[in-house]
Amino acid sequence: MEYKSSGEKDTYAFALNFAKKIEKGCVLGLIGDLGAGKTVFVQGLAKGLGVEQHITSPTFVIMKVYDMPEREKLKKLVHVDAYRITSADDLVAIGVDEYFKREDTVVVIEWAEEIKKILPTKTRFIINNIENGNNRLISFDNQ
Repeated sequence: MEYKSSGEKDTYAFALNFAKKIEKGCVLGLIGDLGAGKTVFVQGLAKGLGVEQHITSPTFVIMKVYDMPEREKLKKLVHVDAYRITSADDLVAIGVDEYFKREDTVVVIEWAEEIKKILPTKTRFIINNIENGNNRLISFDNQ
């Protein structure tokens, strides 16, 4: 599946709609260059899942956990940024792998290519490629 985005608003709207298709226990690995729209995607996804807090990239804190008060079967959104980690073991040390096992949680990881060795086999990879200007190609790959 591929989606052509014409900018941030379009990426946000796509992710907002994509949230309706999220299954319990889902792990999403976001891949893309700086400025490719990974955080915008997470913002739209979070809104679609009922997260009320403002979403920012957890670049310096590594992981943020948000409640999903409006969902029955999903309770948490875990947003991880692997950009600044030195090893996937750094994420294991803060307990991110425990969230991979929870059926009531959606985990979204920016820079997922940096930690593939600890990701569950069910991880769904979303690749955000910059095409030109504000245009992005969002594609899905189960690597």
